[in-house]
Amino acid sequence: MQLRKFIETKGFYRVPLKKLATGHYLFSAKINGVLGHFILDTGASTSCVGINNAAHFLLISEDSLIKAAGAGATNMETMFSRGNSFTIKKWHVNKMDFVLFDLSHVNEALLQANENAIHGIIGADFLKEHRAVIDYGRNCFYVKQKN
Repeated sequence: MQLRKFIETKGFYRVPLKKLATGHYLFSAKINGVLGHFILDTGASTSCVGINNAAHFLLISEDSLIKAAGAGATNMETMFSRGNSFTIKKWHVNKMDFVLFDLSHVNEALLQANENAIHGIIGADFLKEHRAVIDYGRNCFYVKQKN
């Protein structure tokens, strides 16, 4: 039995991924009903949105004591946004949290590789909570709807 048939019978939802020239995997989703483009990143501990996109996604943010680091940048100031809706096509979850910080270093690297800028990064917090299974061979991932 193929992975797709098996995992879909177990209540998982398939999300196609686009492999970028940088090796990252991109997909589209909506935060609070607003479409955006996100990188799936197993190495990112927390899902985040570029701080300059807070208004775009109607995010209500609060101060955060967390300092962000990653992709060559360290000690960056952050904000935090709680309880947002997150939708991937027909799959939906409420109450998703995001760390907001400057993603310009990530977008600069993408632009240098002739790729479009992203709005955010979906990380291990999301992947673990929704029991994600990544199928690199088929450029997709699966998430389980919470009961």
